[in-house]
Amino acid sequence: MALAGEGGVGRVSATIDVRGVIKVYPLADGTERIALDGIDLAVAQGEFVCLLGPSGCGKTTLLNILSGLDRADAGSVRVRAPDANRQAVSGYMFQESRLLPWLSVADNIAFVLDGADHAGRSRRETVSYWLERVGLAGRGDDYPRQLSIGQQQRVAVARALAIRPDVLYMDEPFSALDELTASRMREELLELWGETSATVVFVTHNPMEATFLADRIVVMTGSPGVIAADYRVSELVPRPRSTDDPRLWEASRVAVRALRGRERAA
Repeated sequence: MALAGEGGVGRVSATIDVRGVIKVYPLADGTERIALDGIDLAVAQGEFVCLLGPSGCGKTTLLNILSGLDRADAGSVRVRAPDANRQAVSGYMFQESRLLPWLSVADNIAFVLDGADHAGRSRRETVSYWLERVGLAGRGDDYPRQLSIGQQQRVAVARALAIRPDVLYMDEPFSALDELTASRMREELLELWGETSATVVFVTHNPMEATFLADRIVVMTGSPGVIAADYRVSELVPRPRSTDDPRLWEASRVAVRALRGRERAA
């Protein structure tokens, strides 16, 4: 249960508008590789969008451009906060937890809280709240080396959400976990997302993961990276979803067919 002021009720999150984005990387032999070729994408407030595709298709490149970690060579990206008087607050989760090993678990979360909206709570209360929400209550004094990989990713989730982001970027955050742990974390992520109402852009190469999590799947292929398909999962499998629902498998085949169809066309 969300504390007062923490949940998504009444909150409005960011929108994303991408038009004609091109990204080119120079190669050692003097030629260039086109990583993204004319990407158009719109993400609505509070929408959970999965970028799905094989390695090398430009998913992470696009995510980094959306988040501001990289820049496009052409085109435009606009991330609009719900309040026009401020910039959108962004959180980012990488494939690895990227916790600072010399800081405690609590300090790793507190580290990002300067200037963040704490919903009327102190930094300490905010840290304690999010540790409890990700199932690590009482572990704040531990160091990352004392946690399993799955627990480290839980801390990373807490750190990303503690700033109450308008938009959350996630780059295959569960790919290094065993399937049982990853499955639990997907379910917990959806619960937390429902409370925060953040707009989410989630990169994955796993069609079933995308189908379970997303409102909408954007299928990417490359190289160069292009959007091969864009469809709403919620029209095929409404929320709430169960991992045992056979409709998930059927819906995931839509993405697989889009990927295979593009490969044959190439």
